[in-house]
Amino acid sequence: MPSSSRRVPVEERLFSLVLALLATEQGLTKAEILSTVTGYASRYDIAADRANLERQFERDKEELRELGVPLETVDAPGADGDTKLQRYRIPPARYQLPDDIVFSPEEYAMLTLAAQVWREGSLSTDSRRALTKLQSLGVRIDDAIIGFAPSIRTRDASHEPLTAAIERGQQVVFPYLKPGQTAAEHRTVSPLALVFHEGRWHLHAFDDGVDARRTFLLRRIVGPVVVSGSAATTRPSADEPARVLDELAALWRSTVATVRVRPGSEADIVMRNRPGTEEAAEGLQVHATDLDILADELAAFGADVRVLAPAELRDAVRLRWERLVQTHG
Repeated sequence: MPSSSRRVPVEERLFSLVLALLATEQGLTKAEILSTVTGYASRYDIAADRANLERQFERDKEELRELGVPLETVDAPGADGDTKLQRYRIPPARYQLPDDIVFSPEEYAMLTLAAQVWREGSLSTDSRRALTKLQSLGVRIDDAIIGFAPSIRTRDASHEPLTAAIERGQQVVFPYLKPGQTAAEHRTVSPLALVFHEGRWHLHAFDDGVDARRTFLLRRIVGPVVVSGSAATTRPSADEPARVLDELAALWRSTVATVRVRPGSEADIVMRNRPGTEEAAEGLQVHATDLDILADELAAFGADVRVLAPAELRDAVRLRWERLVQTHG
């Protein structure tokens, strides 16, 4: 337990919590967190303060989730819903800062430098003591995480010019790479709304090339967004973003895949804790807005996951595996 009873700033407490949850593959119970993590541990042995500490932890969990940190809750085998035995973890592969946090080049350079210093200077005394105590409790710690520097990702480069085009009523052109294609197509559109759904930015626009409304993933815009010089052919309504989000949510609800996962695998943990997942007799039923994105995620689990339906998703996952074999032999 840290020897100091100093008041720990909320930012330091949340940072320490994230670090601890990244450092363990199997996750930590609430008791392990409250008794070891900086910001909780100094108050853990005070019985009168235990209830307040648990309420603080519940608030911190929600704050991390609101910030976009993929905090997972894993039930102990045979003890579903037992909060004392539940474990909390953050899969390092899924951890990144939210897309709406934007850094200037100067800020990004400073953060990169700070991360480098952190890797070399590593953890504070309290954090080292907490990790040592976790190890003494039998919690396996991933040593690579002790020097872990969070992956800072700037917002998609297309976001700023698209926002400006919407505000100014301008038509734009950009290269767009559709799933399964190897060459991008140039799309001429009148941007209507930028919305954040299921952890990704989407552009809703009137596609002047096909004379219809379309929704584009910003991450598939693979080159600069250029103002065409023409005024937008369609202007957004006042409720455009809300309407688009409602449409995407409806699509998410109606798009359901059935998968079977190997019990206890990472695929099992991730899929079961995915929002909206339901257990059926034949497997897990998971929701998605875009089957191609879901195919990318499922293919990464390899043999730990099997797609039962729909056939379109099963074929997409198989195609990704075949490409991987062709590329790497």
